[in-house]
Amino acid sequence: MSFLDLPAADGGMKRYSLRGGTSWARPAAPLTSRTVYAAAHVIPEVGADNTPGAPAVLDWDSTLAYRSELWSYGLGVADAMDTAQRGMGLDWAATQELIKRSGAEAAAVAGSGAAATAGKSVRDLLACGAGTDQLDLTALPSGRAGLDVVLEAYREQISVVSGAGAKVILMASRALAAIAEGPEDYLYVYGTLLAEVDQPVVLHWLGTMFDPALAGYWGSTDVARATEVFLGLIMDNASAVDGVKVSLLDASHEVSLRAALPASVRLYTGDDYNYPELIHGDGTHHSDALLGIFAAIYPAASAAIQEYDAGNPDAGRAILDSTRDLGLHIFSAPTFYYKTGVAFLSWINGRQPGFQMVGGLQAGRSILHLSRTFELADAAGLLEDPEEAAHRFGQLLGTYGVGV
Repeated sequence: MSFLDLPAADGGMKRYSLRGGTSWARPAAPLTSRTVYAAAHVIPEVGADNTPGAPAVLDWDSTLAYRSELWSYGLGVADAMDTAQRGMGLDWAATQELIKRSGAEAAAVAGSGAAATAGKSVRDLLACGAGTDQLDLTALPSGRAGLDVVLEAYREQISVVSGAGAKVILMASRALAAIAEGPEDYLYVYGTLLAEVDQPVVLHWLGTMFDPALAGYWGSTDVARATEVFLGLIMDNASAVDGVKVSLLDASHEVSLRAALPASVRLYTGDDYNYPELIHGDGTHHSDALLGIFAAIYPAASAAIQEYDAGNPDAGRAILDSTRDLGLHIFSAPTFYYKTGVAFLSWINGRQPGFQMVGGLQAGRSILHLSRTFELADAAGLLEDPEEAAHRFGQLLGTYGVGV
């Protein structure tokens, strides 16, 4: 099959000719010029009740195999993050199990001596989100009592992540956003946690395009004012902060914040629109990466960092640029449904048995959106076996009644 008939925006059909795959080389040594994590998705059991609100039941073999695939390309894995449907179907019981199983898998990889991960610790290979999503937002007390409930929830999750040997990512908290009355409440919670951790953590600032419930995070809807609070927290606790992941989709803001950070604190870009130039840098600073899009483009992302490692930055930038249109499309509004695109590419590339997501989130994108995802992935050389990918997508098109 060298072509596929796809739905067109005008309601008709168009014939799409497959470009063909690209052979992306796995690294022969660990990646060094950038510290990069791909935020991985989760794969449900095909026979599970993946309806909204149902407990998450994961296909552990496929879910963990996907993480091993990312590690084989030299990328770290950011787990139990928003890409794994935290706050959108992945409950705390399943999250705990995911963190523990991924930690054990990372420990096995760290001890395997594989070329792409040689000398890497579990913390290098795996960073996991610690949040407060085990809380019932309707039952939170107000004031200091509520803040202390949030603190205890964070402590519980930090303990799970640390126990798995992973690096802790302090995720933004819907509960804290709901009860905080100003910047001082954020500083109380985060300052307390940073004083308690025994290893440096990553702070995560997630924008409202990813989660509308986080409006006014850091105590202000004014990004400049919120940034002052955020930066002040980091300056006061720099030894406890490994880095910051900023997901505001604002490249100029990230460049400014990056330049203001202490030298010991990394800026892990979470900008799935502007990652090529941010990772490339401005000649003085560059961003590292903790990206959901890297879970979709991981062979190309690895190849790009390999070029940076080899002293070929223009070649690395060109590879990243070649994936930009795909990233822009997968993360188009409503942005929080980007996980559907990640899972779709996983499925058409044979990394999971069916196009299903926890909570039925595979329905989060239209068939037209998925058709464009298919085209752009093919154009970027990210269909591992284009013929098989076309066969799988053709079957899905048929179930939608497209071309019938």
